[in-house]
Amino acid sequence: MSESTITAKGQTTVPAQVREQLGAGPGTRLVWHVMPDGAIVVRAKTKSILDLAGMLKAPKGKHVAVEDMNAWR
Repeated sequence: MSESTITAKGQTTVPAQVREQLGAGPGTRLVWHVMPDGAIVVRAKTKSILDLAGMLKAPKGKHVAVEDMNAWR
């Protein structure tokens, strides 16, 4: 278990072991969630939604036109 201290300016250092496990470096954004029971969950935003582009491939022969996806319009 790693720990850090909050400074008078409200800053803290993410321990090296945690940074290594997350693959986090300078500029990595952290998202903080305070749970109802007081627990805190911190996530590292290491990926952009744009990194997912092209990740999924349509099944062979099953292409759908944009017009068909927006049939309610």
